[in-house]
Amino acid sequence: MSPHTVGTAPAPEAAAAHPAAVRTRDWLIVAAAAIVALIALYAVFVDNGNLVSATGSYLHEFSHDGRHLFGAPCH
Repeated sequence: MSPHTVGTAPAPEAAAAHPAAVRTRDWLIVAAAAIVALIALYAVFVDNGNLVSATGSYLHEFSHDGRHLFGAPCH
């Protein structure tokens, strides 16, 4: 037996994820990203700074600049 063939037998898969579980996880990640994106769009376009005004002027100005960046009217 040559040293190149020792221990080269393929190992069985160690707890491979079930395809349905992977699809469910992927859809949960997509759903969470969509929810975060919708909250961000609400904060930038609809809220007019009321949501972030309690956190300080920095976040208010950031969302205000975001409105200008996207071309949304704000004042």
